[in-house]
Amino acid sequence: MPRGFQIRATSVTIFAHLLFIAITTLVLVWLFHFREGVAFNSSNKLKIFNLHPLVMVIGFILVGGEAIITYKFIPGKRSSGKVVHLLLHLIALLSGVLGIIAVFKSKKEAGLPDMYSLHSWLGISAISAFGFQYILAFFAYFFPGADASTRATLLPWHKFLGIVIFLLAVGTAETGLVEYFKFLELFRNQEALIVNFTGLLLFLFAVFVSLSVILPRNY
Repeated sequence: MPRGFQIRATSVTIFAHLLFIAITTLVLVWLFHFREGVAFNSSNKLKIFNLHPLVMVIGFILVGGEAIITYKFIPGKRSSGKVVHLLLHLIALLSGVLGIIAVFKSKKEAGLPDMYSLHSWLGISAISAFGFQYILAFFAYFFPGADASTRATLLPWHKFLGIVIFLLAVGTAETGLVEYFKFLELFRNQEALIVNFTGLLLFLFAVFVSLSVILPRNY
């Protein structure tokens, strides 16, 4: 493989990691500086709701994206990458479940309706598909593990569905940010800039994670 192509592959992962840090910073500043922080139990219902974007963006999307990148670009044997890939996706799945619980809890306590928006439909679809994909992959590739021919047959579909679910999660987050923006009537202020930049960087993160899938593994 040409040396230049290997360097570009490495650059993709480095830039994706930098985007991870930037998005995490923006979300933390947004929720803790402008939105009063987060809590699972609080008289302030906004704090409970704020737990939803926190764990969905950082835990579900960013960690899930890192899991996709890690499998191909972590140094060492493929078996090591597979274990890290599995554990990071487990963290992403648990974060997604917590995020769903938080938003239902906050809306129930605030007396607001559930599942009426496109954002909520996409979100339930993303977490359900993610859970199904994780369970199938766990039994096929980790324990007890299917035979080699079955794993080889499933692999292209596993990769394809994985990136589709990841992009669905990013699209869901984008629609959620738009809803939040309109609900709070954010205009030309610092919080509006943070929300907009978070959405923009999430899009770029999705681009670079997707690119990592089609690039060859670095050795």
